[in-house]
Amino acid sequence: MNKPLRRIAIFCGLLILTLLLRDNWLQYVKADSLKDDPKNRRVTIARYSTPRGDIIVDGNPITGSSEVSTKGLNDLKYKRTYKNGPMWAPVTGYASQAFGATQLEALEDGILTGNDDRLFFRKTLDMITGKEQQGGNVVTTLNAAAQKAAWEGLKSRGGKGAVVALEPSTGKILALASYPSYDPSSFAGYTNADAKAWKKLQKKYNPADPMLNRALRETYPPGSTFKVVTAAAALENGKYTSADEKTDSPLPWTMPGTRTQLKNEGNIPCENATMRVALQYSCNTVFGKIGADLGNDKMLEEAKKFGFDAEQFTPVRANASVFSDDMNSSQTALSSIGQYNTAATPLQMAMVASAVANDGKLMKPYMIDKLQSSSLDTVTQTEPQELSRPLSSSNAQILQSMMETVVKEGTGKNAQIGGGVTVGGKTGTAQHGVANSANPYAWFISYAKLPDNSSPVAVAVVIEDENANRDDISGGGLAAPIAKSVMEAVINSKK
Repeated sequence: MNKPLRRIAIFCGLLILTLLLRDNWLQYVKADSLKDDPKNRRVTIARYSTPRGDIIVDGNPITGSSEVSTKGLNDLKYKRTYKNGPMWAPVTGYASQAFGATQLEALEDGILTGNDDRLFFRKTLDMITGKEQQGGNVVTTLNAAAQKAAWEGLKSRGGKGAVVALEPSTGKILALASYPSYDPSSFAGYTNADAKAWKKLQKKYNPADPMLNRALRETYPPGSTFKVVTAAAALENGKYTSADEKTDSPLPWTMPGTRTQLKNEGNIPCENATMRVALQYSCNTVFGKIGADLGNDKMLEEAKKFGFDAEQFTPVRANASVFSDDMNSSQTALSSIGQYNTAATPLQMAMVASAVANDGKLMKPYMIDKLQSSSLDTVTQTEPQELSRPLSSSNAQILQSMMETVVKEGTGKNAQIGGGVTVGGKTGTAQHGVANSANPYAWFISYAKLPDNSSPVAVAVVIEDENANRDDISGGGLAAPIAKSVMEAVINSKK
């Protein structure tokens, strides 16, 4: 071969090698990023080319799929449908031809479309038999009766709010409600009507922000419900060893380093009160001083054991609740009664009640029980997982007795169930707005115990009602009745 031909051959060989390298780079290295690129229309076409699998509650689908016209600009064959969409939206999220997907619809998209690698055998079998690819199912831990009770309770109150119910022994999420809400079916397609429905739900055009998942993504000052955490810190650090031991709690009490007295709500018996009485009457002075005496480090350590300062994944992400570091004594005192910088999601406060009810063991919250193939074979099964131990068993039982006194004789009487069911709880009325100018948030956290001492459910409820009479706002008055109805729904569903 002469020299010019050899050069041309080498050059052509290099071009072929470059093409092969580029091809492998695209197919293997860049495959995932190209697949997930929002400009890649093929992924969306594939997602909606067949009916999606369903999200299941109590053995029944709460989703569906309907065939739509593919004439004109829309080349997507099926769109998502929802049963009782607004009630279930905080659980399902949405799957929209035009606006993508969120929450379970997004996180388990591969299972629901049938494209997940874990469905390889099923896909191969369908391909051999010529059967159209089908999506699998997401089986949730949700309890339909509890969700309905939570949703209807929030809806009857109006305003805004959220409810979370957990099974303390496993961490299963039994209810996850947020109000106001939205119907994912209203913008599931690709039409002008879908676009208009979507626009009306955006916070810019709807100040109520119905697409905000308040159960997982909104943090509120927890108010006096946080006193349960402070009581746990006192017991765990040996400051007090009994519910009925008198505390060192002068009245009035001036916060350290200030001239400001911490006030109680009304003329209540807080001077040197026992922790039981202090929780029953919700004494700010007692729990504020406990927090200041323990100090920021010990309070922060206990709050973290309950899950504060960490995002939770259910698998839907929940915002991290907050208990601050580097606070002085007076700031720690205010934080220890659920004010100052302290902020919590409803999920977080349900976790607090759940850990107490479960004798000090906090289980990781989760809402997917299992994933199924289209033939209903189990692909994965979720196993309960211990998250932490905020309290010893003996201290948890002391705290249970205190919370049960709150419901029997204190501010939580509206949560009493009867029929051999014991309820423990804590109310909260959390200040918010500049100089406490806005209506406070009404909180209630609780758990129910059956005669066999098992605890099937723990609940957190928060209500924010800008239009309510300020004097009528209380955790016991607004939130406790909703918690009661959710607990009753869970108990009745087990009979």
